[in-house]
Amino acid sequence: MFVVDFDPVLVRFGNIEIRWYGLMYVWGFIISGQILKKLSREKYFRVEEDKADVFLTYMLVSMFLGARFFYVFIYNWNYYSQNLTELFSVWKGGLSFHGALTGMCVGLFLFARKYKLHYFEVADVLALSGSQGLFWGRIGNFINGELYGRVTTSPFGMVFKNGGPMPRHPSMLYEGFFEGIVLSLIIWSFKSKVKFQGALGGIFLMGYAFFRYFIEFFRQPDAQLGYYFGGTTTMGQILCFIMFLAGASFYLFCKYKNRPALVSVKPSNKSNPKKSQKKQSRRK
Repeated sequence: MFVVDFDPVLVRFGNIEIRWYGLMYVWGFIISGQILKKLSREKYFRVEEDKADVFLTYMLVSMFLGARFFYVFIYNWNYYSQNLTELFSVWKGGLSFHGALTGMCVGLFLFARKYKLHYFEVADVLALSGSQGLFWGRIGNFINGELYGRVTTSPFGMVFKNGGPMPRHPSMLYEGFFEGIVLSLIIWSFKSKVKFQGALGGIFLMGYAFFRYFIEFFRQPDAQLGYYFGGTTTMGQILCFIMFLAGASFYLFCKYKNRPALVSVKPSNKSNPKKSQKKQSRRK
């Protein structure tokens, strides 16, 4: 039986620690940045390539603010109402994905407004560049030994240091695979097929909600919340149900507005002087 007991700290410099969890987030944002620059070169993201870093900054700040807000006020207000000094102690844990997504939606609006882009367009860009980051975040959860699943006798069971001696579902790996890898592949497969802007954003919302809802049956619910509706439903499932309805509504609204989807354009030779010089030398 595999025992999950990793040191969450990668390196220490005195009182300063670099944790695997934070490194996974950084890696996910680095990949997102490269994807954004690629989409910018293809004119699918209609801002200059150097604005990709600005977009990431908007997403990073809004993500953490939203994630912390949801965790404090929806998931664990009973605790934080008695410990107000820990409201911003994010290094102790406590981030909500649904809150992160809500925060990023606000960040999208602010970025789109500043650079005069349509919200639907930017939502598609975020879906394409950010969905892979879910995989890295869940790997960070796995290394931390947190958000583990329910007790199981299946061959996939693992013993988590903080979860007692019984084997449990590695639910964070399930989430990383389906919400990060599979969902990313689905979104990219639709990139050249959708006919209207905002479709990819809607597909992301519905896809994440669908996968997360069913994986919640294998995941241990938050101890401070437990189950709802007679012990059958978790808070994560409630939020996913709302998220799916929001995603479907967003998709249908975008379809109704019917703004033509952008088409990627391969960079011309002008953007690569070396290639154009080679071609000219061959002609000579």
